[in-house]
Amino acid sequence: MALFQLERTVQLSPDDAWRRLTDWPAHGDVVPLTRVTVLTRPPTREGTVFVARTGLGPLGFDDRMEVTGWQPPSDGGPGRCRLDKRGRVVLGWAEIEVRPEPGGRTRVVWREDVRVRFLPSLFDPLLAASARSMFGRAADGLLRTR
Repeated sequence: MALFQLERTVQLSPDDAWRRLTDWPAHGDVVPLTRVTVLTRPPTREGTVFVARTGLGPLGFDDRMEVTGWQPPSDGGPGRCRLDKRGRVVLGWAEIEVRPEPGGRTRVVWREDVRVRFLPSLFDPLLAASARSMFGRAADGLLRTR
């Protein structure tokens, strides 16, 4: 598996950063050629399932994910979300954490361990670098102040 971590500090409240990062359909707005569909009823909680469909027309794949940990930020404490990837092609997990920083800022930590079925582990460093770049751009897009 290809493990990576990215961190951002943003001028947003933890609640606002959390809301943006866990707006699953919005991920499709910032990841090219991707559409996200939530399969369970709102609100998001443990057990929420969604699918990120990446591709063009019939050429693509589904990245099915389930929320297996859900702790929104509260009372000045951090928020944490864990996703387990259970698709036919993409497997692994992701963890998103938001925590308050001085000056009204928020620290975001995104950890992910991703595996692509049938891709030999020899390619893990390249996969980790590619995923870090793609999810870094996604996080930047979701957290951009409007």
